[in-house]
Amino acid sequence: MNDLHTLLAELKERWTPQPDKPEETPEVAIRALWFAAANDPRGIARVEGSLPELDAAGIARLRTMVGQRAAGIPLAHLTGRQSFFGIELLAGPGALIPRLETQALVTGALERVRDVVKAQGKALVIDLCTGAGNVALALAHSEPAATVIGADLSEEAVELAGRNARYLGLEDRVSFRQGDLYAPFEEARFQGSVDVITCNPPYISSAKVPLMSKEIAEHEPSLAFDGGPFGVNILMRLIAQAPKFLTPNGWLCFEVGLGQGDGVRTRLERSGLYTDFQAVKDSKGDVRAVVVRRLPPESQP
Repeated sequence: MNDLHTLLAELKERWTPQPDKPEETPEVAIRALWFAAANDPRGIARVEGSLPELDAAGIARLRTMVGQRAAGIPLAHLTGRQSFFGIELLAGPGALIPRLETQALVTGALERVRDVVKAQGKALVIDLCTGAGNVALALAHSEPAATVIGADLSEEAVELAGRNARYLGLEDRVSFRQGDLYAPFEEARFQGSVDVITCNPPYISSAKVPLMSKEIAEHEPSLAFDGGPFGVNILMRLIAQAPKFLTPNGWLCFEVGLGQGDGVRTRLERSGLYTDFQAVKDSKGDVRAVVVRRLPPESQP
């Protein structure tokens, strides 16, 4: 294991912590890269325990990947795997890498999905800006009575999400469509019939995009995080159009950026379309997701 200690020391010397990936440390990364070099790629939730033996070719692959990781290539792109909400996903440059912070969205949405299932035996969910399909698949994996349809503007993201559904064996209850926000759901059967809408929209203002970490800006699709001049372009469309698709008491659940919670609540209240506002906080106490219930038309002002 001398190679492990040597390469770990090299990685530590060049390591730049990523605030959006607090679970990734040099120690975790080197183990994940080791498994990948042994042709047994794993998300970081599965890298504990004994490491496999590496032959000379494997050590060479490991050295290359350590150099790539130190140069800023995301760990998930090197291993092709990402752990998220108890599942392991395929990862790649075609979609935003699922983040720990997005688990707050799944937690809030899952509670509502389970309420719907308890009341009527099943639930229909649509997941917008689905990316790699992590939210859609986490919900379906956690609630067997849920059918989830995800959508994304990016064809590359939809392709990756579809592969993830097959990888997890959930393709019978989870499918994906390509299109802009609600556009893939304009069919009559979705009008007023969706129990829960989830979304992790782009919410970084365009002015801040050039200031982002190079690891994100240079290796992940800007389409997934650039939210326009004020970071709320997609969010405002999401809020305004959701009642067209939700059942009379359906739920809208979406992620928000740090510090956006109060402003979003004000916009929701002013819209007159929603009630039962719930702010979902992360482990640090920051609001990272919002859950609201559609106000039935007869109750709207």
